[in-house]
Amino acid sequence: MTKTESWLSGGSRLRSIDLLRGAIMVLMAIDHVRVYSGMPAGGPDPAIFLTRWVTHFCVSGFVFLAGTSAFLYGQKLNDKKKLSIYLITRGLLLVVLELTFIRFCWTFNLDFKAFMLAGVIWMLGWCMVLLSVAIWLPFRAIWITGLIMMTVQQVFHLAPANWAWWHFLYPNSEEGPGWINVLYVLVPWIGVMMAGYGFGKLLTFEPARRNKLCLQIGLSAITIFIVAGSIVAGFGPHNDQPFIFRLLGQQKYPPSQLFLLMTIGPIIALVPFAERTRGWLANVFTIFGRVPFFYYVLHILLIHLLALGLNCILYGSFHQEWYHTAPYASVPEDHRWGLPLLYLVFMLVEGLLYFACRWYARYKLSHPEKIWLKYI
Repeated sequence: MTKTESWLSGGSRLRSIDLLRGAIMVLMAIDHVRVYSGMPAGGPDPAIFLTRWVTHFCVSGFVFLAGTSAFLYGQKLNDKKKLSIYLITRGLLLVVLELTFIRFCWTFNLDFKAFMLAGVIWMLGWCMVLLSVAIWLPFRAIWITGLIMMTVQQVFHLAPANWAWWHFLYPNSEEGPGWINVLYVLVPWIGVMMAGYGFGKLLTFEPARRNKLCLQIGLSAITIFIVAGSIVAGFGPHNDQPFIFRLLGQQKYPPSQLFLLMTIGPIIALVPFAERTRGWLANVFTIFGRVPFFYYVLHILLIHLLALGLNCILYGSFHQEWYHTAPYASVPEDHRWGLPLLYLVFMLVEGLLYFACRWYARYKLSHPEKIWLKYI
C-alpha cells in the first residue's frame, strides 16, 4: 500500500462511498462549468445532450449517499440522539450557507432582494433536518417510507394551489413564492435520503452478501427503467427527438420515478466495483469524496472566477452582469463557449481542486479534535 492509499483508507470508512461521491462531484463540475459557459441544458446536439445527461447522476447520488453516510455515521456514534443533533445542526448550517455565502459564490451579487435561490444545498440541508426526526422511526419504516414517497410523489401535487409555501415541498402550481426561486423541492428528495439511510444497513453486511445485493438491486432498477422508460418513450407523446433522447431525457425538476431509477440504479450496482477499485484516478475521486462540501463551495467560486477571467481574455470585459442570477446565467448566444473550451476549463478546475482538496482532506484527518471540521 502506498503512502497515499494508507491515509485514504481511513480505518472503518467504506472506500466505495467516498469514491462514488467523488466521481459524482466531478460530474457535477461539468454541469456548473456549462452554466458559466452559457451552453443550454441539453438540446438536439448529441454531444451537448450527453454533456448534460451525465450530470443527472449527481444530485440523485449525492442525496442517496448522504442518507447512507448518515446511517454509517450513526453506527460510529452509537447514539441516536447525537446523530439527530448532528443532522439538525449540519442541515441548518447548509440552509444558511446556501442563502448567503454559496449564493454569493454563484452570483457575486449582494442584492439579496433581487434574487434568491433554493438550490441543491438548501434541499440537502432541510432533508437532513427531516431525517433527524425520521431516524426515530423503526428502521424498516424509514426506508420503506422513503421508497413509498419516491413512488407516489405526485400525491403531493394535490395540495391547494393557493398554498404558496407548499411549493417548497412539491410543485402545486405554476408559480412558487415570489421572493425565492425554488429549484429543488423536498419531495421526493427526502424519500431518496431515507432510502439511502436504509441502504447504509446493507453496506454493513459481509462483503459477499453486500456485493450480491447491490448488484441485484442496482441491476433490477436499471432493468425496470429500461423497460418502463422504453414503453413511455415509444408510446407516449412524441416529439422530434430520437428514441434514445426521449428515453434518457427524464424529468428532473422534480425528479420523476424514471429519473430516480435511471440515476440511482447504476450507483448502487457500482458499489461492489468501487470498493475494490484502485489506482491514481480512484485516489483522486476518493479525495474529492472525503471533503464533498469543501469541494462544492470551492468549485463554484473557482469556476465563476475563471469564467470572468476568460471573458476578459476573449471579449475584453469580465461581463459579470451575465451571472447576477446564476445558475440562471444569461450569456448571449454569440458569446457562449464551445464544448472544447468547456471541457478545457473543467479539467483546469479539477486540477486546481485536487491540490486544495488533498490538503484539506489531510488536515481534516490529522485533526480529529477539531469538531467543526466534520461540518465542512
